Amino acid sequence: MKKIISLVLRILTAVILIQTLRYKFTGHVDSVQIFTELGMEPAGRIVIGVLELIAGILLLVPSTVAWGAILAWGVMTGAMIGHFTHLGFAGDRLSLFLLAIAVWASSAVLLVLHSSQIPVIRHMFEKSGKP
Repeated sequence: MKKIISLVLRILTAVILIQTLRYKFTGHVDSVQIFTELGMEPAGRIVIGVLELIAGILLLVPSTVAWGAILAWGVMTGAMIGHFTHLGFAGDRLSLFLLAIAVWASSAVLLVLHSSQIPVIRHMFEKSGKP
């Protein structure tokens, strides 16, 4: 069951991350507007896009799921902070915020499921209590 949950969350999270890249990388007007409001246009838009691409790829490779989850969780934390401080939740921005929450939550679950891939946190989730 753990493997099925992991696979579903990995695919869902990677799809969400990767499907938004076309807006960031093509300079879509909505993406440019969002990053302009955040004071991060254009470099921030491209850097965030690259980080999301890397996270999406890492999530799809079984041996790097935890690293992808950490990266996705961090990027989505920043996205949620951006919504609370500058962007708000009106119109399409609410759906973007909800997608960020979905990626954030699924990344947290994936990190727990694949904690053995990260030596620093492995001991936090071991059942035996041994490092």
